[in-house]
Amino acid sequence: MLIFPEKTCRWLLFWWLLTPLMYAHADYPPEVKAAVEQRCMVCHGCYDAPCQLKLDAWEGLQRGASKDKVYDGTRLLNANLTRLFEDAQTTEEWRAKGFYPVLDEQDPQRATILRMLELKRDHPLPDVAILPDSFDFRLDRDQQCSKPEEFDSFARDYPLWGMPYGFPGLEDAEHALLAEWLAQGAPGVPWAAPGAAEQAEINRWETFFNRPGIKQKLVSRYIYEHLFIGDLYFADLAGPARYYTLVRSRTPPGQPVDIIATRRPYDSPGSGEFYYRLQALRTSVLDKRHMPYALSDARMARWNELFFQQDYQVSRLPGYRVEVATNPFVAFRELPVQSRYQFMLDEAQFTIMAYIKGPVCRGQVALNVIDDHFWVIFTDPNVLDPDQNAEFLASQSAHMRLPGGSTNLLGSLVQWRDYAKGQRKFLKAKSAELAKLASTDVTPLDFELIWDGDGSNPNAALTVFRHNDSASVVQGLVGQTPKTAWLIGYSLLERIHYLLVAGFDVYGNVAHQLETRLYMDFLRMEGEYNFLVFMPDDQRVQLRDFWYREASPDVKEYVLGRKAYIHAPTGIDYRSDYPMAEFFQRLTPRLPGAAAPRYQPADPQFARLQTLSGKPFSYMPEVAFVQVLEEGGGESVYTII
Repeated sequence: MLIFPEKTCRWLLFWWLLTPLMYAHADYPPEVKAAVEQRCMVCHGCYDAPCQLKLDAWEGLQRGASKDKVYDGTRLLNANLTRLFEDAQTTEEWRAKGFYPVLDEQDPQRATILRMLELKRDHPLPDVAILPDSFDFRLDRDQQCSKPEEFDSFARDYPLWGMPYGFPGLEDAEHALLAEWLAQGAPGVPWAAPGAAEQAEINRWETFFNRPGIKQKLVSRYIYEHLFIGDLYFADLAGPARYYTLVRSRTPPGQPVDIIATRRPYDSPGSGEFYYRLQALRTSVLDKRHMPYALSDARMARWNELFFQQDYQVSRLPGYRVEVATNPFVAFRELPVQSRYQFMLDEAQFTIMAYIKGPVCRGQVALNVIDDHFWVIFTDPNVLDPDQNAEFLASQSAHMRLPGGSTNLLGSLVQWRDYAKGQRKFLKAKSAELAKLASTDVTPLDFELIWDGDGSNPNAALTVFRHNDSASVVQGLVGQTPKTAWLIGYSLLERIHYLLVAGFDVYGNVAHQLETRLYMDFLRMEGEYNFLVFMPDDQRVQLRDFWYREASPDVKEYVLGRKAYIHAPTGIDYRSDYPMAEFFQRLTPRLPGAAAPRYQPADPQFARLQTLSGKPFSYMPEVAFVQVLEEGGGESVYTII
């Protein structure tokens, strides 16, 4: 039996009475939360959870479910926003948006979610090694989102589709725990308030973000548009981390947050005064969307060094018109380029991870255009590079214009031609600048061009693994030498962020999805073009053709050719017939953490797998897990990617 202490019962009664009106700052009871996190949240923890039933927060259970899909790459119109904690705050507001209850206030025993658990208990999975085809695990499967009055029909038609769908049912103790709690009306408990030390940190950082002056306002806007997706925590405090989200609020520090919900972080916050606030993350932490970012004394000192100890002036604040807000080279042109670049480089893994992870929990559009395995390195912020030259970027800002969210498919196709034309002009200008620099011997095309992490930062080298519709980013150069590699400079890194993170809208229509997908092709090819600078002159085209074996000649021109060219020889004296492998072999000792010993196979039997390629692996899934049972009763678990 689920028994709560008397004090807890009083709180439960209070929150149960309050629930129909508003349910901010509540959480699952601890025992219930542990069971939900273990058995429910892996499927029901993201925007695109089945039927939009988000169970990563107690408020998501109270909100209920919807028949509308979040992720739909074919819709012609933008979908309505339904982000938990942002686009509605009360049960009534969510009901007005089409969400229906999975609880039953009049008869808790008839709650839809409880009946789904009982359906699985009464109809367990068939005792077979492989489930029959009647279980549909496709991401784009037709969903059965039954309202309470439709459940009996659903149960007759799909008796094996109880929750957890496609998995074994709950253990008896788990089922009894959740069933009794749901039968009581699924009461929540108050969300723990921050302690004194934590509140002091909140106050200190909110003061920092909201200091007066237009320079501070511009810097805070830049930081917000890059960190809005992060899980911020106070690294200098002892104990388990509590996470916060940086938001824009109508209310100043010291008052409850009144979030300004916009489709994108660079959309206008309205005409009134607003403030940057830290809002507690009231959802469970899921690896697929978790992007921790530390706030500390060192971080504040670093930002002060980058943005407030430099000699520059801000003459006026940029507006929020689409042509300004979607183009960071226009909006933030008065912030030092080197400071902007170093801000992203300091946490480059976070910056790259942001376009791979996210609240949707399935592969973003960007994953459709990247390889299964590649390495990422960065240009040094202190070298002469057109990507880091303020005057060059200003002259090219129109050519680096990013998609701003088209409203129709025809307009998107017309726009793409403009984007392609702009990219060609940018690449031509960049190629000319690189040739000019290389001819002066001031910037030789060698290892000195590459950021070495300032001697200690492990973000200097990254590895991206893609597995079907998901991906991961780790520090270091992991695995065998990949087919391709990217060299990223400031302008490319900034465009990746504004295209795929700040500017990507999962609720957008097919035109937006298409524009994003097509533009990301340009960015990938530009990163590969940058890398080819380091290869021997007589092997650049050969490498390009190997990377793009079935591509058209026009596509190859964006990687290397008339659109993007390199006439200067590399400054690296190669000693083997395998320049790409040799390049990284010689580069690795120069970059902190590049050797990545953490990810080297600990068992020599697994190390042999790294030498295999081609047909043997064509029968393997994108990612597999291997459990090794040891003689002493222990076990080891390996991941094969």
